[in-house]
Amino acid sequence: MNMIAKLRGRVDSRGEDWIVIDVNGVGYLAECSARTLSRLPAPGEAAEIFTRMLVSESAIRLVGFAEEAEREWFDVLAAVSGVGPKVALALLSALSPNELSMALASGDTAMLTRANGVGPKLARRLVTELKDKALTIGAGTLELPKEAVAGVAAVTTSQNAADAVSALVNLGYGQSQASAAVAQALKEAGENADTGELIRLALKQLAQ
Repeated sequence: MNMIAKLRGRVDSRGEDWIVIDVNGVGYLAECSARTLSRLPAPGEAAEIFTRMLVSESAIRLVGFAEEAEREWFDVLAAVSGVGPKVALALLSALSPNELSMALASGDTAMLTRANGVGPKLARRLVTELKDKALTIGAGTLELPKEAVAGVAAVTTSQNAADAVSALVNLGYGQSQASAAVAQALKEAGENADTGELIRLALKQLAQ
């Protein structure tokens, strides 16, 4: 049970991966991702964070988040074998909830390995376990770009689109970036466009 779900008070102090929120004279220390810390104010200023309480045999810890979607992602990531709270926070430091959704949904393991402690093997495991539900995590607060969602659908429904995405990835573009560009190309050229036309239009889109 998450007994402390949110804190509202003033920032007392902060470090590289933690913050202390003073709530009516009581200081609560919460571990945070780098992304969350970058969105929180300086000491002395008012702040609000969502929290998750972690209880073990040796300690009770709080983890803080700037938004509920990030907390939901933390729960999902930490439950994957080989991840845990530390690596989950590393992933949330390296990628926003939007970026996590698109990286997992499109199978972009290279994007996931940006996080400390995430190698290719763990990245593949994350994609395998979370790909099917990646676009629904944090749905209440997370709005994914329409073209990005369409890009994921295009890869699975059109062979020409899948081939175009593969060609763009071979050129050095990220999987999710390529998928979004090909989705836009499909929208422009139509579902019957051949692979070459989709690549040309997608490259034009990526050059903008």
